[in-house]
Amino acid sequence: MKRSSLVVLMILLTLNVMATHNRAGEITYKQISGLTYEITITTFTYTLSAADRNELEVQWGDNTTSIAPRTDKVELPNFYYHNTYVAQHTFPGPGTYLIVVQDPNRNFGVLNIPNSVNVVFSVKTTLVINPVTGGNSTPVLLNFPIDKAAIGHVFIHNPGAFDYDGDSLAYSMTVCSEEGGKPIPGYTLPEASDTIYVNPISGDLVWDSPVDSGIYNVAMNIEEYRDGIKIGNIVRDMQIEVFNVKNDPPVNPPLKDFCVTAGDTLVFDVTATDPNDDEVKTSFTGGPFIMDDSPAVYNTLETKPGQTTTRFTWATNCSHVRKKPYNVLVKSEDQNAELSLVDIDEFKIKVLAPPTEILKTIPANNSVTLVWARSSCDNASGYEIFRSSKHYGYVPDSCTGGVPDFTGYTRIGETSGLNDTVLIDNDNGEGLQQGFDYCYMVVVVFPDGAESFPSQEVCTSLVPGIPALTQASVTAIDENNGSVLVSWIKPTGLDTIPAPGPYEYVIYRSDDLWGNNFIPIYSFASADLNDTTYINSGINTLKYPYIYKVALYNNTPGNRFLLGSQETASTLYPEPVAMDNAVQLNFVKNVPWVNQSYTVYRKNNNTGQFDSLAVSYEESYVDSGLKNGTEYCYRVKSLGKRENNGIMYYNENWSHEICVAPVDTFAPCPPDLTVVSSCDSLYNLLTWTNPNLSCANDVTGYKIYYTTRIKQDMKLLTEITPATQTYYYHFPENTMAGCYYITAVDSFLNESKPSMRWCIDNCTNYELPNFFSPNGDNINDEFRPGPYSFVQKVDMKIYNRYGTLVFETNDPDIKWKGRDRKSNSMVPPGVYYYLCDVYEERLTGLEVRNMVGFVHVFYEKGARPSE
Repeated sequence: MKRSSLVVLMILLTLNVMATHNRAGEITYKQISGLTYEITITTFTYTLSAADRNELEVQWGDNTTSIAPRTDKVELPNFYYHNTYVAQHTFPGPGTYLIVVQDPNRNFGVLNIPNSVNVVFSVKTTLVINPVTGGNSTPVLLNFPIDKAAIGHVFIHNPGAFDYDGDSLAYSMTVCSEEGGKPIPGYTLPEASDTIYVNPISGDLVWDSPVDSGIYNVAMNIEEYRDGIKIGNIVRDMQIEVFNVKNDPPVNPPLKDFCVTAGDTLVFDVTATDPNDDEVKTSFTGGPFIMDDSPAVYNTLETKPGQTTTRFTWATNCSHVRKKPYNVLVKSEDQNAELSLVDIDEFKIKVLAPPTEILKTIPANNSVTLVWARSSCDNASGYEIFRSSKHYGYVPDSCTGGVPDFTGYTRIGETSGLNDTVLIDNDNGEGLQQGFDYCYMVVVVFPDGAESFPSQEVCTSLVPGIPALTQASVTAIDENNGSVLVSWIKPTGLDTIPAPGPYEYVIYRSDDLWGNNFIPIYSFASADLNDTTYINSGINTLKYPYIYKVALYNNTPGNRFLLGSQETASTLYPEPVAMDNAVQLNFVKNVPWVNQSYTVYRKNNNTGQFDSLAVSYEESYVDSGLKNGTEYCYRVKSLGKRENNGIMYYNENWSHEICVAPVDTFAPCPPDLTVVSSCDSLYNLLTWTNPNLSCANDVTGYKIYYTTRIKQDMKLLTEITPATQTYYYHFPENTMAGCYYITAVDSFLNESKPSMRWCIDNCTNYELPNFFSPNGDNINDEFRPGPYSFVQKVDMKIYNRYGTLVFETNDPDIKWKGRDRKSNSMVPPGVYYYLCDVYEERLTGLEVRNMVGFVHVFYEKGARPSE
């Protein structure tokens, strides 16, 4: 009887030790360096359970495991322990790794998990190591999953995710997982009177509303995206207890988003109320509270039955500037004796850097030197400079950094470094054109892409040349007897003391657009400067371009010198772009005046005359409805103006003639590519979209490009026809690792831009058994791996319990027959420890993956060992 009682007691103790206790958890990680990461396992366990874990095993997703010791244990309200476990691991190379932590077991009586007491509790996180997207750390989840729910009341939970890297986050519901991170069979979502869902943007898990009391488990998937590419995800598994109570939850007031300039202090009050006049406590969580420098704080200003007022305060500074806004959760909890309920709401805070100030502009004949003040933010990485040809009067929105496109400003340059505050704008060496007001704004930029408020707008005009040009018009089209009219404004206000005259004009011409080869072609004396035109005749105006410069000299005997700086003016050229059944004419010129309109003329093939087509107020014109292969000829007349000494001068300039035949030169849009590995069958399956179904109509096939190394150039792998085939099975020879992209080719052999480059790593399918029996029965007589592929070699060492090396090999098949390497006799049965370095082809080259483990050797007594 005593023996039976003792057995029963031992069973009860064993069940108590293994008692259910896991209520919630997640895995997060941060990159330490290179391929080394530190994970943090967070679990929330039941304080009344005898089960307690000082350590947890981590499955790293690369066929290795290790132990994560507990580093912290904190008791929370509602019978929760908050446990923290930390471990580091170095991964073998780039790839996608599913990190899993599991622990027996889930709580008894979870209503939406069949037989929950026998279901392993597991959480998982996907780690993507991709050199293309760079290093990454997961967001941290700042709001604990410990709140209760009530029948008939909306329950809201938000994980309070904050991503230090500033990556985009997307939220969704997922299925709770069991052993190995696999979905739990028979799992269902809790029943709701209306619905249960997760807001994909805000991360609010909304249960509207529970219909029955009890324990339920749900899981949230939090995905990270960078530049549109998924770079990882974490799963929070959490338990929600639902009660049937008369209490009503408190209510937060409507919250608004804020924008604040770094250096300013954001202060606002939140007054929460309770319909049952219960005492209310309001708390805040979010990124602002975990800042190293000047974190946000909150304090209770006033509390009374049914109401509390809490003040949020954040003294911001430049270290808080970032591209993404900060999310802040406001959680109000009532202090009801029956059951405490909560209301959770969220608001955002955008911290922008203050603007810099443009100190001065220094105009020249064809450039502007811009000088601005150093940013007050020492963590800025540089500046971006924007330019427009007219003043906009932009007043920045309180939440918008940078310069919006609608202002007409374009980015013309950047400087690197906090003290690099000067830019010479000469249009990338081509020279600014006369006849414009040039306006500028400067924006401070930061390493994560954040932009400050823009500086004030500053405008200036270029210094006009002497003389100021107004015309370079093609007046006759001919290969030998063409002509160009060049005109200018009579110079006035000359200082006649140093330059009393007489004067001489010298005309220069260069056969290019930018004046790189000017030679003098004509000169003439002008005593009164009234001669302001020149016709350059007897030239080939079928060729293009011509650019002219007029120089004015003081020609006093013994005192000849050049007056002022010179302007340049080119002839107008309608540069053609042949398109499918259309021609686009780009109006190319380099002139010191502003062209207000362009009249386009097309030659009538019947009469030989040029008929006007249209007037364009843009810098190009598209003539559509044409026939491919038929030649069309064009001329353009521009109408322009410029101001000089307070007088407005208008001009008219004719272009050269250009002839062109339309042809389809537009490439189709690229397909959308997806690549999936089949490790069992040793192929990569490529699938893609057909552009003919969305953005093209004449795609005939595809070209697939491929490389086995992430940093190697892509080479053509194969061509696919017809366009309706949108899949390809690739059976690589030496490795499953590789990068792919695909292009579409149309009937005119136009090739699209490449699709997104899709890289996949090698299958890590080299696995070792944990026992074998070298007993000569030809069944499991050798210690060898399961089926594998693309392993070049191994460095296998097997040791006995005393640390003595008993076997080693470089053969990936291993083939250990249980014999000692020295004596060649059979080793004693028992457990042996191995270290195995596996050399595998990966995206980054030949990488080494370390495997450690145990193998159990056993055989029947007296059995003949295998030969």
